[in-house]
Amino acid sequence: NVFSAIFSIWKNSNVPSFCTCTNPHIQIMSNFNTNSNSNTKLILTAGIAAACSAAITYAILRTNRKRNESLSNASSSSSFTNPNKSIASRTSFISNTERDAPRDLVFPYNHEEKMRRRIAARVAVEDDNLQPRQRVTVRVPASSANMGPGYDCMGMAVDLWSEITVERADEFEIIAEGDGADQMPLDETNLMVVGAKAAFEAAGKNMPPLRYIAKNSIPYARGLGSSSAAIVAGTIAGLVLAGHTLPCWGSEALLQIAASIEGHPDNVAPVIYGGIQLGIHNGVRWQTERVPIPAGMQLVMFIPDVIGKTSTARGVLGPEISRSDAAFNIGRVAWLVHALSSGNLDNLKSGVEDKMHQPQRGEHLYPFLFPMIRAAEKAGASCVYLSGAGPTVMALTSGASGDIFTQREKERTDSNVAKALIEVSSEYGIKGRVIVTQASHEGARVVSVEPPFSTENISYR
Repeated sequence: NVFSAIFSIWKNSNVPSFCTCTNPHIQIMSNFNTNSNSNTKLILTAGIAAACSAAITYAILRTNRKRNESLSNASSSSSFTNPNKSIASRTSFISNTERDAPRDLVFPYNHEEKMRRRIAARVAVEDDNLQPRQRVTVRVPASSANMGPGYDCMGMAVDLWSEITVERADEFEIIAEGDGADQMPLDETNLMVVGAKAAFEAAGKNMPPLRYIAKNSIPYARGLGSSSAAIVAGTIAGLVLAGHTLPCWGSEALLQIAASIEGHPDNVAPVIYGGIQLGIHNGVRWQTERVPIPAGMQLVMFIPDVIGKTSTARGVLGPEISRSDAAFNIGRVAWLVHALSSGNLDNLKSGVEDKMHQPQRGEHLYPFLFPMIRAAEKAGASCVYLSGAGPTVMALTSGASGDIFTQREKERTDSNVAKALIEVSSEYGIKGRVIVTQASHEGARVVSVEPPFSTENISYR
């Protein structure tokens, strides 16, 4: 009716009589346009457009309200018919309901929203099952945790690797060779087995008898993440053998399993994803983000021949810290992340300073720690810190470019730093070795599997 009335006004050349009504707004418009039919038509055309816009907006809002009400009713009905499916049993925090269907614009940084849209029409990812495998080999890197002030939250993947092969067998067996083969447990307390069990539990399947073949190049119990490597390798192997996949976007389910076993993400996150990782628990789940690795950075580590137990290293730490020490570490870890992100290796020295664990462990367990730190820094190291719970001492150096054996040694500092570490170890009567390597951008990966994932036309490497 409104549209009809306005259209009749527009159609007639003269202003209709009701424009002389007592309404002051209409009266003003009538007086203003009495002598101009074209102006009347122009103004009334604008009125028609405004009315159409209002009507369309109302219709959209009403449609959306009805849609939301129907989705709410459907969701309530679904929850009622599935009372046993609790949120705690899910391994994904990405919902697959229609409420997460595409709505508005997605920006380049909205990675999780992109993934929600991608899987919106699929069954929940955690219910996907693949073909079970018979045998799998997983390659996992070492890791250096804490990096000074980043206690239990920051770690770096190290270019030292172990290979774990797990296969279905008639009876349980662990075969170990390499570093720590005569020291690691060969029963079900081995963390490879713990990780594999967790994987089969996530898949909702019983774990069959398995044979584990460990070729260890990661120093055992030296502060280089051998336990986290075992956890991640066992978990990945178990998932592949069970034929089960886990969601990553929005849940990082593999990280949740590994960090729950380890108790913190500083080692397992870089083992899984590679690089330098900064991890937290947000109250619901573990999260981790990558921190850049500066170009030209090398790792020079002194690895004592004696093992260091994490339980012993934690035992020397007090239950409380002062406010001033907390503020000191907060500032240092922020400084460290900034130095790494900006590639400013000169700022790393202050960035790895710490008051939460290194002074205590240096005093009670590793008297060579701070003498090594001072000697390595004097020899040219960008920074030096206790790797993980120790006893390995890690120095970061600069100047590497391409293959170091084709580069002039005087352009780098790794050789001088290595000599300084060895000299201090001799003074303190500590036997050990120095390894020069680099951070690894790559994390754990499956290197072989039977039957293979590759097909006739698609090869995975």
